[in-house]
Amino acid sequence: MRELTGPVELAGRRAPARVVFGPHATNLGDGRALSPRHTAYYERRAAGGAGVIITETASVHADDHPYERAPLAAACRHGWAAVAEACHAHRALVLAGLGHAGSQGSSAYSQRVLWAPSPVADVISREMPAAMEREQIAEVVAGFGDAAALAAQAGLDGVEVDAGAWALLRQFHSALTNTRTDAYGADRLRLTREVLAAVRSSIGPGRVLALRLSCDELAPWAGVTPEAAAVQVAELAGEVDLLTVVRGGPLAPRAYRPDLHTPPGFNRELCAAMRAAAAGRCAVVLQGSVVDADQARSALAAGVADLVEMTRAQIADPDLVAWARAGAVERIRPCVLCNQACQVRDPRNPVVSCIAEPRSGHEGQDPPVAGEAPAQREVLVVGGGTAGLECARVLALRGHRVTLAERAGHLGGMLRTATAPDSGATASSRRRLGLLVDWWERECRRLGVRVELQRSIGVADLDAAAQAGRDVVLATGSRPAEGPALPHTPGPGGHDEDDAPVWLDIADVLVRRSLLPADGPLVLYDPVGGPVAVAASEWLADLGRGVHLVTPARIVGERLALCGDLADANARLQRAGVARHPRSRLCAARRGRVVLEDVWTAQRREIGCAGVVDCGHRLPEESLYTLRPGTPRAGDCVAPRTVLEAVLEGRRRALDLDAPAHQKAPHRAAPAPR
Repeated sequence: MRELTGPVELAGRRAPARVVFGPHATNLGDGRALSPRHTAYYERRAAGGAGVIITETASVHADDHPYERAPLAAACRHGWAAVAEACHAHRALVLAGLGHAGSQGSSAYSQRVLWAPSPVADVISREMPAAMEREQIAEVVAGFGDAAALAAQAGLDGVEVDAGAWALLRQFHSALTNTRTDAYGADRLRLTREVLAAVRSSIGPGRVLALRLSCDELAPWAGVTPEAAAVQVAELAGEVDLLTVVRGGPLAPRAYRPDLHTPPGFNRELCAAMRAAAAGRCAVVLQGSVVDADQARSALAAGVADLVEMTRAQIADPDLVAWARAGAVERIRPCVLCNQACQVRDPRNPVVSCIAEPRSGHEGQDPPVAGEAPAQREVLVVGGGTAGLECARVLALRGHRVTLAERAGHLGGMLRTATAPDSGATASSRRRLGLLVDWWERECRRLGVRVELQRSIGVADLDAAAQAGRDVVLATGSRPAEGPALPHTPGPGGHDEDDAPVWLDIADVLVRRSLLPADGPLVLYDPVGGPVAVAASEWLADLGRGVHLVTPARIVGERLALCGDLADANARLQRAGVARHPRSRLCAARRGRVVLEDVWTAQRREIGCAGVVDCGHRLPEESLYTLRPGTPRAGDCVAPRTVLEAVLEGRRRALDLDAPAHQKAPHRAAPAPR
């Protein structure tokens, strides 16, 4: 049986586990070279037990510059060597990711025309590429060969050629993007075969040659289909040692690593079909939101694949393989597939990280949380949301005696609140968020944190703690903001003589559905543009309510573009019957109606409304801090933001207790809100 944590042979080289840490954008680079931050990042996964590590895909031609910090193979030799040396110390195999983005790249950085099989504009950028001439094709083939030679010289165990969702080679495979009438159109695999031959010539038979292949472009009228991909795999399997099966293409690039709305392990059937087509001539890797060790083991046991790629899962917990090997899968910090910090193809160039493990991407900067504190202390953490849970966990991990006081009857704060609705088509994806809270609670209890639910802390408690020599950290969360002062609309929860729509806060509605009017349409007002209003709209529509989603942004859920869910979210809302009102603000209320105003034209219109649900910004709950200023605090009680900032600050406050006073500044700048 293929065991997840057992070794596997690839081209005569032995990987210590069947878990792959796949290539992905990191923004860790120094210009177009790999940096010491890359080395620390990959070594952390190797130390945690990863069997095969594939570095961030490097462009094989200088004119290909798909994002600002995209590596260039010609500049990566020294970085590859450093990564190989660091990871080989932990027995992991290291492959260099090599590719060319073709028409899915960008001319913004290279100031050069994009290359493509044919003059077909990319769906996202709308930029028209130039059809490649024979000389340019030869340059790309030579570029792959030269890059592979550099990787071998750097001591890497092999290379992976990218023909996946964002790749020039895949563009040659597909009738969507390849309309050539020459030999590269008549035989759409010709370029890939030439590239594989050049790479094999450069690295020889004793290094791993891997291929990342899109086997379903989700465009059956012309794109690569699973049936066509099986033929491609049958033709190419004998040329490679390792095949990673992925999906996605120009019309569905986000299908490559989708968020929590796509079921984990979605490529299982596709991978099994491709493994059958490979007929044992190469090892096959299952890719596609595989984030649970048991799920990965099941795929191996069923013969779906020979290895499993678990990239986001190892960003969330670098020790995933080590925990699985120790039989302690419950200790693995879960990946909830939110894509909020690990997807970094973003003009702001955020560094790859994880909302629940903010040290990811910052291994060389942020200190590890484990380790015994210089002196054991007693600490009271006030508030059991994400900031308080992480603070309590880290304090207990370092040997402190911790009491975690939470005024509600459960832990998790707003993150648990978001999972409260247990019905509807999106309930399973919402429940996935709750896995993080479950993990924090298990870890806190395992570490001996004294959890006191339904306990309200007042100033007297703070003073008593101080007198007893106990440290205090405030993580009291947030509170609803005041609703806008609409004409004819009273304060939150009230009615006037005209029976104006009731005004409700989304957090209250999620936990107490009875607050909603018994019937009539609901208006969800979303000035933020994030996931909260979209998820709430889907839930309420599932309940059979008429729902209007109003936002001043140009498109509903505008910020979901950062995690890849923008198009899918709007499609789900459309299917659910949610009426969307972009570029609109609430400006007045009437009997059973609200007035919307177009933010561009000021044109007004009315829609029916029994109640308004506010999904906007919240305010810090700082009543205790105001009475005892200077008390250490973390998370939303400083400023309501995302889970990432709450976790990061909770961790920092825990570490600050053990740091000398002059070292208590943040270890690094807080990330930009996502």
